[in-house]
Amino acid sequence: MHVISRKKLLEAARTHGDLSEPLDVWYRISKKVQWKGLMEVRRMFPSADAVDEFTIFNIKGNAYRLITEINYTTGRIFLRHVLTHAEYDREGWKK
Repeated sequence: MHVISRKKLLEAARTHGDLSEPLDVWYRISKKVQWKGLMEVRRMFPSADAVDEFTIFNIKGNAYRLITEINYTTGRIFLRHVLTHAEYDREGWKK
């Protein structure tokens, strides 16, 4: 998959120092696979979930949420947000 853009991951890691390694692991796995649907995503990330057009990944033991849009046809993952669990629960990211 082509991850667009890694810059969001690096910014989140700078803001939240404990995210550097978990986000790097997610990135390295995601760029090497070619998912065809959510069920394939869940084989590698069992807690991944679909919310509207977004695919949500739990990061660092559910302390953070990585919100993406995955286009399975083109093989692109668009990174939208990296949020704490509390920020995610406020649901402002859906707008």
